Amino acid sequence: MTSTARADAGGAHGISIGAVLRQLQPDFPDLTISKIRYLETEGLITPERRSSGYRLFADSDIARLRFILTAQRDRFWPLKVIKDALDRLDRGLDVPGLTSPGDEAPTTGEEETGGEGSAVVTDLSAAALRRRRAIRLTPAELRERTGLDRAAYGQLTAFGLLQTDGSGRHQADDLDVATAAAVLARSGLEARHLRSFRIGADRELGLAQQILEPLRRRQARGAPGPDPDDVEAELLSTMLALHVALVRSGLSRGH
Repeated sequence: MTSTARADAGGAHGISIGAVLRQLQPDFPDLTISKIRYLETEGLITPERRSSGYRLFADSDIARLRFILTAQRDRFWPLKVIKDALDRLDRGLDVPGLTSPGDEAPTTGEEETGGEGSAVVTDLSAAALRRRRAIRLTPAELRERTGLDRAAYGQLTAFGLLQTDGSGRHQADDLDVATAAAVLARSGLEARHLRSFRIGADRELGLAQQILEPLRRRQARGAPGPDPDDVEAELLSTMLALHVALVRSGLSRGH
């Protein structure tokens, strides 16, 4: 695969719409570039768009497209039903009807969270961050997805680890917070013990905003400059790596 297909001049990773077509056509011979663009227009897929208009499809975009095409071909689902199913999957909820052997939900670029798993975010790209911003969960949906009881949910909320937005819903990151808290609770760490994470995150947030806010103001004025979403993704990845390295280093010294 050429470097042009994998990344544009800005360094974002993904493959072109033509490469997507070549990858999927063996399984879906009727697929065309026009159909992929139509599904994007209908809001079922949201590949990253560079300032040049160049589309970049991540692995999660391709998995999502494969799910759509399979649902149309094998289940005869109309687009509205598929869109509703994708919305539930995006919000971390189960989809009625996806119970047969071989059913596969599209990946979101992250590991599954909830239940016995742990919240491990593996896709910190700008496209993944934009997709996550669209996710909204009610408190009941969040508790259902993570297995938190009302008492544990109340404690996490009281200590500022979970926060609803103006519509009373939780964003995608709260799903990760609740999942991680549930895992740590099994080791005896309660919500009150996790306040230091909130304090540390707020300090890191302040540093990131010092960099991002001027970029967003320039973008709002139409001035040239780097895409704030790309910078945010790089900052998040780097700060997370630094945090992990510092904690891991401290633990290693204890051995």
